[in-house]
Amino acid sequence: MTAQRKQKLTVEEYVELEQSTDTKYEYHNGEVFALAGGSINHSVLCTNISGELRSIIKSKKKDCFAFNSEMKLNIEAYKNYSYPDSMVVCGEFKHPENFKDAITNPIIIVEVLSKSTAAYDRGEKFHKYRSIKSFQEYLLISQDKPMVEIYYRKPNTDTWQINSYKGLEASFQLQSLQIEIEIKELYNKVNFEN
Repeated sequence: MTAQRKQKLTVEEYVELEQSTDTKYEYHNGEVFALAGGSINHSVLCTNISGELRSIIKSKKKDCFAFNSEMKLNIEAYKNYSYPDSMVVCGEFKHPENFKDAITNPIIIVEVLSKSTAAYDRGEKFHKYRSIKSFQEYLLISQDKPMVEIYYRKPNTDTWQINSYKGLEASFQLQSLQIEIEIKELYNKVNFEN
């Protein structure tokens, strides 16, 4: 996704801007960026991962919920609001003070990579996400080939382990939920010629 830069705003002005324009913006310490639409593959992958997470969580009767990219995430340490491609929250949804349309406590965050955002998603964005205390697992999904990268925080540390999974025959486990997802399900209807 690409973003268009706007003027500096307070959090209250940012919330009012989204509500009055019915447009999604990311908020980065006073700066707002209008979000542009993604590719077909991006949309398919976002739908597939949110659907797979929801289906598996429901079948395992876990007290967790999978959000799609419509849910806003507040990264309190950075005065940041963003829209990850998918997130999982377990237990009660926690919100920023006086703002119920965002959450603060995901255990899993998912981003679908594009050429324009891959470096940011792996770098600065991941750095900001790591400030979230509940955050345990980061799932990065490639659009142009069947490949998934998973960063997992080792319990009670700030040490992250990375695993890569390639090919439609592979599957991967999300350790924080103890669930497995087949890559072929994730990439169903993805056209690699796009």
